[in-house]
Amino acid sequence: MASSFFRDLLDQIVERGRALKAFSLGGGGHDGTIEALSQGLLSGRGESSGMVVARHILAIFDLLSDDEKTEYFHFLNDVLVPDDEALKAAAAAYLETPSRQQMMQLAKAVESPRQELFRRLNLAPGGTAQIVRMRAELLKRLKAHPELKPVDDDMAHLFGSWFNRGFLVMRRIDWSTPATILEKIIEYEAVHEIKGWDDLKRRLNPKDRRCYGFFHPSLVDEPLIFVEVALTRGISGAIHDVISEEDEAEALDPDTAVFYSISNCQKGLAGISFGNFLIKQVVSDLSKEIDSLNTFVTLSPIPGFMRWLEGLREAGEIDARELSLLDHSTWPSKKDAEKRLSDVLLPLAARYFLQEKRGDGKPLDPVARFHLGNGARLERLNWLADLSDRGLEQSAGMMVNYLYDLDYIERNHEAYAEQGVIAAASSVSRLVPAKAAGAVKERESA
Repeated sequence: MASSFFRDLLDQIVERGRALKAFSLGGGGHDGTIEALSQGLLSGRGESSGMVVARHILAIFDLLSDDEKTEYFHFLNDVLVPDDEALKAAAAAYLETPSRQQMMQLAKAVESPRQELFRRLNLAPGGTAQIVRMRAELLKRLKAHPELKPVDDDMAHLFGSWFNRGFLVMRRIDWSTPATILEKIIEYEAVHEIKGWDDLKRRLNPKDRRCYGFFHPSLVDEPLIFVEVALTRGISGAIHDVISEEDEAEALDPDTAVFYSISNCQKGLAGISFGNFLIKQVVSDLSKEIDSLNTFVTLSPIPGFMRWLEGLREAGEIDARELSLLDHSTWPSKKDAEKRLSDVLLPLAARYFLQEKRGDGKPLDPVARFHLGNGARLERLNWLADLSDRGLEQSAGMMVNYLYDLDYIERNHEAYAEQGVIAAASSVSRLVPAKAAGAVKERESA
Protein backbone atom coordinates (compact mmCIF):
# COMPACT_ATOMS: atom_id res chain seq x y z
CA MET A 1 0.00 0.00 0.00
CA ALA A 2 2.76 2.44 1.00
CA SER A 3 4.84 1.59 -2.06
CA SER A 4 1.80 2.25 -4.27
CA PHE A 5 1.33 5.65 -2.63
CA PHE A 6 4.93 6.69 -3.21
CA ARG A 7 4.81 5.38 -6.78
CA ASP A 8 1.72 7.49 -7.44
CA LEU A 9 3.40 10.50 -5.82
CA LEU A 10 6.50 10.02 -7.97
CA ASP A 11 4.34 9.72 -11.10
CA GLN A 12 2.65 13.00 -10.23
CA ILE A 13 6.01 14.75 -9.78
CA VAL A 14 7.23 13.45 -13.13
CA GLU A 15 4.01 14.53 -14.88
CA ARG A 16 4.26 18.00 -13.33
CA GLY A 17 7.84 18.23 -14.57
CA ARG A 18 6.77 17.26 -18.07
CA ALA A 19 3.96 19.77 -17.96
CA LEU A 20 6.35 22.53 -16.89
CA LYS A 21 8.80 21.57 -19.59
CA ALA A 22 6.09 22.02 -22.23
CA PHE A 23 4.60 25.05 -20.46
CA SER A 24 2.87 27.68 -22.60
CA LEU A 25 1.58 30.99 -21.31
CA GLY A 26 -1.25 30.81 -23.82
CA GLY A 27 -2.24 33.24 -26.49
CA GLY A 28 1.35 33.80 -27.54
CA GLY A 29 1.21 31.81 -30.72
CA HIS A 30 4.24 29.67 -29.80
CA ASP A 31 4.61 25.94 -29.18
CA GLY A 32 5.66 26.14 -25.55
CA THR A 33 9.23 24.92 -26.05
CA ILE A 34 12.10 26.67 -24.32
CA GLU A 35 13.29 27.97 -27.68
CA ALA A 36 9.88 29.46 -28.47
CA LEU A 37 9.58 30.97 -25.00
CA SER A 38 13.03 32.52 -25.42
CA GLN A 39 12.04 34.15 -28.68
CA GLY A 40 8.79 35.25 -27.10
CA LEU A 41 10.66 36.85 -24.22
CA LEU A 42 12.76 38.85 -26.68
CA SER A 43 9.70 40.06 -28.60
CA GLY A 44 7.67 40.97 -25.51
CA ARG A 45 7.59 44.42 -23.98
CA GLY A 46 5.79 44.08 -20.63
CA GLU A 47 8.13 43.85 -17.63
CA SER A 48 5.75 41.90 -15.38
CA SER A 49 4.86 39.34 -18.06
CA GLY A 50 8.53 39.18 -19.00
CA MET A 51 9.44 38.18 -15.44
CA VAL A 52 6.93 35.32 -15.61
CA VAL A 53 8.29 34.08 -18.94
CA ALA A 54 11.90 34.41 -17.72
CA ARG A 55 11.11 32.40 -14.59
CA HIS A 56 9.60 29.60 -16.66
CA ILE A 57 12.50 29.53 -19.13
CA LEU A 58 14.97 29.11 -16.27
CA ALA A 59 12.78 26.44 -14.64
CA ILE A 60 12.48 24.53 -17.91
CA PHE A 61 16.26 24.70 -18.47
CA ASP A 62 16.84 22.95 -15.15
CA LEU A 63 14.56 20.11 -16.30
CA LEU A 64 16.31 19.55 -19.62
CA SER A 65 18.47 16.49 -20.16
CA ASP A 66 22.16 16.95 -20.94
CA ASP A 67 21.52 16.53 -24.67
CA GLU A 68 18.61 18.97 -24.57
CA LYS A 69 20.74 21.56 -22.80
CA THR A 70 23.36 21.19 -25.52
CA GLU A 71 20.63 21.68 -28.15
CA TYR A 72 19.46 24.83 -26.38
CA PHE A 73 22.98 26.25 -26.34
CA HIS A 74 23.17 25.57 -30.09
CA PHE A 75 19.88 27.43 -30.51
CA LEU A 76 21.37 30.41 -28.66
CA ASN A 77 24.50 30.22 -30.80
CA ASP A 78 22.92 29.63 -34.22
CA VAL A 79 19.57 31.45 -34.06
CA LEU A 80 19.97 34.38 -31.69
CA VAL A 81 22.55 36.21 -33.77
CA PRO A 82 22.67 39.74 -35.22
CA ASP A 83 20.53 40.30 -38.32
CA ASP A 84 22.86 40.43 -41.34
CA GLU A 85 20.72 42.84 -43.34
CA ALA A 86 20.23 45.22 -40.41
CA LEU A 87 23.95 45.09 -39.66
CA LYS A 88 24.89 45.85 -43.28
CA ALA A 89 22.42 48.73 -43.40
CA ALA A 90 23.70 50.21 -40.14
CA ALA A 91 27.32 49.90 -41.28
CA ALA A 92 26.56 51.52 -44.64
CA ALA A 93 24.66 54.35 -42.96
CA TYR A 94 27.56 55.03 -40.60
CA LEU A 95 30.11 55.01 -43.42
CA GLU A 96 27.98 57.37 -45.47
CA THR A 97 27.28 59.89 -42.70
CA PRO A 98 29.38 59.17 -39.60
CA SER A 99 27.64 60.51 -36.51
CA ARG A 100 27.06 59.60 -32.89
CA GLN A 101 23.51 58.51 -33.68
CA GLN A 102 24.63 56.27 -36.54
CA MET A 103 27.35 54.82 -34.31
CA MET A 104 24.75 53.93 -31.68
CA GLN A 105 22.58 52.28 -34.35
CA LEU A 106 25.60 50.28 -35.55
CA ALA A 107 26.44 49.18 -32.00
CA LYS A 108 22.82 48.07 -31.51
CA ALA A 109 22.90 46.08 -34.75
CA VAL A 110 26.20 44.39 -33.84
CA GLU A 111 25.09 43.20 -30.39
CA SER A 112 23.90 39.62 -30.25
CA PRO A 113 20.22 39.14 -29.23
CA ARG A 114 21.58 36.59 -26.74
CA GLN A 115 22.81 39.39 -24.52
CA GLU A 116 19.34 40.94 -24.37
CA LEU A 117 17.86 37.51 -23.64
CA PHE A 118 20.21 37.05 -20.66
CA ARG A 119 19.36 40.55 -19.42
CA ARG A 120 15.66 39.71 -19.50
CA LEU A 121 16.21 36.32 -17.87
CA ASN A 122 17.98 38.21 -15.11
CA LEU A 123 14.66 39.90 -14.29
CA ALA A 124 13.37 36.65 -12.80
CA PRO A 125 13.69 36.22 -9.01
CA GLY A 126 17.01 34.49 -8.42
CA GLY A 127 17.80 34.92 -12.12
CA THR A 128 21.43 35.90 -11.63
CA ALA A 129 22.27 32.73 -9.70
CA GLN A 130 20.48 30.57 -12.26
CA ILE A 131 22.28 32.20 -15.20
CA VAL A 132 25.59 31.59 -13.41
CA ARG A 133 24.64 27.91 -13.12
CA MET A 134 23.63 27.94 -16.79
CA ARG A 135 27.12 29.14 -17.73
CA ALA A 136 28.63 26.37 -15.62
CA GLU A 137 26.69 23.91 -17.79
CA LEU A 138 27.97 25.66 -20.92
CA LEU A 139 31.59 25.55 -19.75
CA LYS A 140 31.36 21.77 -19.34
CA ARG A 141 30.52 21.53 -23.05
CA LEU A 142 33.04 23.89 -24.62
CA LYS A 143 35.80 21.34 -25.08
CA ALA A 144 33.50 19.04 -27.06
CA HIS A 145 31.63 21.93 -28.70
CA PRO A 146 34.09 24.81 -29.28
CA GLU A 147 31.59 26.32 -31.73
CA LEU A 148 29.57 27.45 -28.68
CA LYS A 149 32.33 29.87 -27.62
CA PRO A 150 30.36 32.95 -28.84
CA VAL A 151 27.62 32.15 -26.31
CA ASP A 152 30.21 31.98 -23.55
CA ASP A 153 31.76 35.25 -24.72
CA ASP A 154 28.39 36.98 -24.38
CA MET A 155 27.78 35.58 -20.90
CA ALA A 156 31.29 36.50 -19.74
CA HIS A 157 30.83 40.01 -21.13
CA LEU A 158 27.65 40.50 -19.13
CA PHE A 159 29.11 38.96 -15.97
CA GLY A 160 32.01 41.39 -16.21
CA SER A 161 29.45 44.16 -15.65
CA TRP A 162 27.13 42.36 -13.24
CA PHE A 163 30.02 41.29 -10.97
CA ASN A 164 32.33 44.29 -11.19
CA ARG A 165 34.12 45.44 -8.04
CA GLY A 166 31.51 48.10 -7.29
CA PHE A 167 28.87 45.43 -6.59
CA LEU A 168 31.08 43.16 -4.47
CA VAL A 169 31.00 43.22 -0.69
CA MET A 170 33.99 41.93 1.29
CA ARG A 171 33.07 40.18 4.53
CA ARG A 172 35.25 38.60 7.16
CA ILE A 173 34.34 34.94 7.73
CA ASP A 174 34.88 33.70 11.28
CA TRP A 175 33.46 31.15 13.68
CA SER A 176 30.38 33.35 14.28
CA THR A 177 29.49 33.40 10.56
CA PRO A 178 26.20 31.55 9.78
CA ALA A 179 26.64 27.81 9.42
CA THR A 180 25.23 27.84 5.87
CA ILE A 181 28.22 29.90 4.74
CA LEU A 182 30.72 27.91 6.80
CA GLU A 183 29.49 24.70 5.18
CA LYS A 184 30.21 26.23 1.79
CA ILE A 185 33.72 27.24 2.87
CA ILE A 186 34.40 23.57 3.64
CA GLU A 187 32.85 22.51 0.32
CA TYR A 188 34.55 25.12 -1.87
CA GLU A 189 38.08 24.98 -0.40
CA ALA A 190 40.12 24.10 -3.47
CA VAL A 191 43.75 24.25 -2.33
CA HIS A 192 44.09 22.58 1.08
CA GLU A 193 41.19 20.33 2.01
CA ILE A 194 39.27 21.26 5.17
CA LYS A 195 38.70 18.02 7.05
CA GLY A 196 35.49 18.81 8.90
CA TRP A 197 34.35 21.36 11.44
CA ASP A 198 37.30 21.02 13.84
CA ASP A 199 39.74 21.72 11.02
CA LEU A 200 37.66 24.71 9.91
CA LYS A 201 37.62 26.07 13.46
CA ARG A 202 41.42 25.90 13.61
CA ARG A 203 41.57 28.04 10.48
CA LEU A 204 39.01 30.63 11.57
CA ASN A 205 38.92 30.93 15.33
CA PRO A 206 42.45 31.83 16.54
CA LYS A 207 43.36 35.50 16.70
CA ASP A 208 46.20 34.94 14.24
CA ARG A 209 43.97 33.49 11.52
CA ARG A 210 41.71 35.34 9.10
CA CYS A 211 39.36 34.46 6.27
CA TYR A 212 37.73 36.97 3.93
CA GLY A 213 35.30 36.54 1.08
CA PHE A 214 33.59 38.53 -1.65
CA PHE A 215 29.79 38.37 -1.78
CA HIS A 216 27.28 39.72 -4.31
CA PRO A 217 23.80 41.06 -3.48
CA SER A 218 22.19 38.72 -6.03
CA LEU A 219 23.81 35.57 -4.59
CA VAL A 220 22.79 35.72 -0.95
CA ASP A 221 25.01 33.67 1.38
CA GLU A 222 26.99 32.35 -1.61
CA PRO A 223 30.67 33.37 -1.47
CA LEU A 224 32.19 34.14 -4.86
CA ILE A 225 35.78 33.73 -3.68
CA PHE A 226 37.54 33.56 -0.31
CA VAL A 227 41.09 33.78 0.95
CA GLU A 228 42.61 32.28 4.12
CA VAL A 229 45.35 34.18 5.95
CA ALA A 230 47.80 33.32 8.73
CA LEU A 231 49.41 36.10 10.79
CA THR A 232 52.95 35.04 11.63
CA ARG A 233 56.43 36.13 12.63
CA GLY A 234 58.47 35.76 9.48
CA ILE A 235 57.59 34.19 6.13
CA SER A 236 56.16 30.67 6.37
CA GLY A 237 57.80 28.19 4.03
CA ALA A 238 55.74 25.07 4.74
CA ILE A 239 52.00 24.57 4.71
CA HIS A 240 52.14 22.21 7.69
CA ASP A 241 53.28 25.11 9.86
CA VAL A 242 50.16 27.03 8.85
CA ILE A 243 47.40 24.39 9.03
CA SER A 244 48.88 22.04 11.62
CA GLU A 245 46.41 20.17 13.81
CA GLU A 246 48.62 20.87 16.81
CA ASP A 247 47.71 23.78 19.06
CA GLU A 248 50.41 26.39 18.76
CA ALA A 249 50.92 29.70 20.50
CA GLU A 250 49.49 32.62 18.59
CA ALA A 251 52.04 34.98 17.10
CA LEU A 252 52.61 38.08 19.22
CA ASP A 253 52.87 41.28 17.22
CA PRO A 254 52.86 39.44 13.85
CA ASP A 255 54.93 41.06 11.14
CA THR A 256 53.77 38.90 8.21
CA ALA A 257 50.40 38.05 6.66
CA VAL A 258 50.57 34.76 4.75
CA PHE A 259 47.86 34.17 2.13
CA TYR A 260 47.91 30.39 1.99
CA SER A 261 44.70 29.52 0.17
CA ILE A 262 42.45 31.31 -2.29
CA SER A 263 39.42 29.50 -3.70
CA ASN A 264 36.93 30.44 -6.40
CA CYS A 265 33.48 29.18 -5.47
CA GLN A 266 31.22 29.54 -8.52
CA LYS A 267 32.15 27.44 -11.57
CA GLY A 268 29.89 29.60 -13.72
CA LEU A 269 32.04 32.65 -12.93
CA ALA A 270 35.29 31.12 -14.18
CA GLY A 271 37.45 33.74 -15.83
CA ILE A 272 35.73 36.64 -14.06
CA SER A 273 38.45 38.37 -12.05
CA PHE A 274 37.89 38.67 -8.28
CA GLY A 275 41.10 37.44 -6.66
CA ASN A 276 43.27 40.43 -7.48
CA PHE A 277 40.75 42.81 -5.91
CA LEU A 278 40.27 40.59 -2.86
CA ILE A 279 43.97 40.21 -2.04
CA LYS A 280 44.68 43.91 -2.44
CA GLN A 281 41.65 44.82 -0.31
CA VAL A 282 42.74 42.42 2.45
CA VAL A 283 46.30 43.79 2.34
CA SER A 284 44.94 47.32 2.70
CA ASP A 285 42.58 46.45 5.55
CA LEU A 286 45.08 44.35 7.52
CA SER A 287 47.80 46.98 7.24
CA LYS A 288 45.40 49.48 8.81
CA GLU A 289 44.20 47.05 11.49
CA ILE A 290 47.58 45.68 12.66
CA ASP A 291 50.44 48.17 12.88
CA SER A 292 53.13 45.50 13.25
CA LEU A 293 52.41 43.96 9.83
CA ASN A 294 54.94 44.94 7.20
CA THR A 295 55.17 41.87 4.94
CA PHE A 296 52.41 40.35 2.80
CA VAL A 297 53.17 37.07 1.04
CA THR A 298 51.43 34.02 -0.34
CA LEU A 299 52.32 30.40 0.27
CA SER A 300 51.26 29.03 -3.09
CA PRO A 301 51.14 25.66 -4.84
CA ILE A 302 52.85 24.94 -8.17
CA PRO A 303 50.10 22.95 -9.89
CA GLY A 304 51.70 22.47 -13.31
CA PHE A 305 55.30 21.69 -12.38
CA MET A 306 55.31 17.89 -12.37
CA ARG A 307 53.26 17.76 -15.56
CA TRP A 308 55.84 20.00 -17.27
CA LEU A 309 58.69 17.94 -15.80
CA GLU A 310 57.17 14.72 -17.09
CA GLY A 311 57.02 16.26 -20.55
CA LEU A 312 60.75 16.98 -20.38
CA ARG A 313 61.45 13.41 -19.27
CA GLU A 314 59.41 11.91 -22.09
CA ALA A 315 61.10 14.16 -24.64
CA GLY A 316 64.56 13.18 -23.33
CA GLU A 317 65.45 16.82 -22.62
CA ILE A 318 66.74 16.13 -19.11
CA ASP A 319 68.68 13.35 -17.43
CA ALA A 320 66.02 11.16 -15.84
CA ARG A 321 68.34 9.12 -13.62
CA GLU A 322 68.12 11.38 -10.58
CA LEU A 323 64.42 11.99 -11.20
CA SER A 324 63.76 8.25 -10.94
CA LEU A 325 64.04 8.75 -7.17
CA LEU A 326 60.62 10.39 -7.36
CA ASP A 327 59.13 7.02 -8.19
CA HIS A 328 59.78 5.87 -4.61
CA SER A 329 57.11 7.20 -2.25
CA THR A 330 59.51 7.26 0.72
CA TRP A 331 62.01 9.66 -0.87
CA PRO A 332 61.08 12.71 1.31
CA SER A 333 62.20 10.83 4.42
CA LYS A 334 65.50 9.69 2.92
CA LYS A 335 68.15 12.37 3.50
CA ASP A 336 70.36 11.37 0.60
CA ALA A 337 67.47 11.07 -1.86
CA GLU A 338 65.84 14.36 -0.95
CA LYS A 339 69.19 16.20 -1.09
CA ARG A 340 69.95 14.81 -4.56
CA LEU A 341 66.46 15.71 -5.74
CA SER A 342 66.59 19.23 -4.31
CA ASP A 343 69.85 19.87 -6.19
CA VAL A 344 68.08 18.90 -9.43
CA LEU A 345 64.52 20.16 -8.92
CA LEU A 346 65.07 23.63 -7.45
CA PRO A 347 66.96 24.89 -10.54
CA LEU A 348 64.35 23.23 -12.75
CA ALA A 349 61.60 24.98 -10.78
CA ALA A 350 63.35 28.33 -11.27
CA ARG A 351 63.59 27.59 -15.00
CA TYR A 352 59.89 26.62 -15.03
CA PHE A 353 58.91 29.98 -13.56
CA LEU A 354 61.34 32.30 -15.29
CA GLN A 355 62.12 30.79 -18.67
CA GLU A 356 59.28 28.54 -19.77
CA LYS A 357 56.43 30.45 -21.46
CA ARG A 358 53.15 29.83 -23.20
CA GLY A 359 52.51 30.96 -26.75
CA ASP A 360 51.37 34.36 -25.47
CA GLY A 361 54.65 34.91 -23.61
CA LYS A 362 53.14 34.37 -20.16
CA PRO A 363 54.52 31.83 -17.63
CA LEU A 364 53.26 28.25 -17.86
CA ASP A 365 52.09 28.14 -14.25
CA PRO A 366 48.51 29.45 -13.75
CA VAL A 367 49.12 30.53 -10.15
CA ALA A 368 52.23 32.42 -11.24
CA ARG A 369 50.27 34.20 -13.97
CA PHE A 370 47.70 35.28 -11.40
CA HIS A 371 50.07 36.67 -8.76
CA LEU A 372 52.63 38.15 -11.16
CA GLY A 373 49.79 39.79 -13.05
CA ASN A 374 48.68 41.35 -9.76
CA GLY A 375 52.12 42.92 -9.29
CA ALA A 376 53.57 40.41 -6.83
CA ARG A 377 57.22 39.34 -6.86
CA LEU A 378 58.44 35.75 -7.04
CA GLU A 379 60.14 35.74 -3.67
CA ARG A 380 61.20 32.25 -2.59
CA LEU A 381 61.05 28.59 -3.59
CA ASN A 382 60.31 26.31 -0.62
CA TRP A 383 61.60 22.74 -0.62
CA LEU A 384 59.45 20.01 1.02
CA ALA A 385 56.79 22.59 1.80
CA ASP A 386 53.72 20.42 1.08
CA LEU A 387 54.10 16.70 1.76
CA SER A 388 50.44 15.88 1.17
CA ASP A 389 49.65 13.43 -1.61
CA ARG A 390 48.43 16.31 -3.75
CA GLY A 391 51.50 18.44 -3.06
CA LEU A 392 53.88 15.63 -3.96
CA GLU A 393 51.92 14.80 -7.09
CA GLN A 394 51.77 18.41 -8.34
CA SER A 395 55.19 19.75 -7.46
CA ALA A 396 57.32 17.17 -5.60
CA GLY A 397 56.29 18.97 -2.42
CA MET A 398 57.58 22.41 -3.45
CA MET A 399 55.68 25.64 -2.83
CA VAL A 400 56.47 29.26 -3.59
CA ASN A 401 56.13 32.61 -1.84
CA TYR A 402 54.90 35.60 -3.85
CA LEU A 403 55.58 38.93 -2.14
CA TYR A 404 53.06 41.77 -2.33
CA ASP A 405 55.27 44.80 -1.70
CA LEU A 406 52.98 47.83 -1.54
CA ASP A 407 55.71 50.11 -2.85
CA TYR A 408 56.27 48.04 -5.99
CA ILE A 409 52.93 46.41 -6.86
CA GLU A 410 51.95 48.88 -9.58
CA ARG A 411 55.45 49.02 -11.07
CA ASN A 412 55.71 45.22 -11.19
CA HIS A 413 52.24 44.91 -12.70
CA GLU A 414 53.00 47.39 -15.48
CA ALA A 415 56.36 45.79 -16.33
CA TYR A 416 54.76 42.34 -16.46
CA ALA A 417 51.71 43.43 -18.49
CA GLU A 418 53.57 45.60 -20.98
CA GLN A 419 56.93 43.84 -21.37
CA GLY A 420 56.48 40.38 -19.85
CA VAL A 421 59.08 41.19 -17.16
CA ILE A 422 58.90 38.86 -14.15
CA ALA A 423 59.79 40.44 -10.82
CA ALA A 424 61.89 37.89 -8.92
CA ALA A 425 64.17 37.90 -5.91
CA SER A 426 67.81 37.23 -6.72
CA SER A 427 67.71 34.06 -4.61
CA VAL A 428 65.37 32.62 -7.26
CA SER A 429 66.75 34.17 -10.44
CA ARG A 430 70.35 33.12 -9.79
CA LEU A 431 69.26 29.47 -9.91
CA VAL A 432 68.65 29.68 -13.67
CA PRO A 433 71.12 30.24 -16.54
CA ALA A 434 72.11 33.78 -17.44
CA LYS A 435 70.03 33.71 -20.64
CA ALA A 436 66.95 34.34 -18.51
CA ALA A 437 68.29 37.70 -17.37
CA GLY A 438 66.53 39.62 -20.13
CA ALA A 439 63.13 38.39 -18.97
CA VAL A 440 63.68 38.60 -15.23
CA LYS A 441 63.86 41.61 -12.99
CA GLU A 442 66.14 40.87 -10.04
CA ARG A 443 65.68 42.57 -6.71
CA GLU A 444 66.84 41.50 -3.31
CA SER A 445 64.19 40.25 -0.94
CA ALA A 446 62.74 42.91 1.30
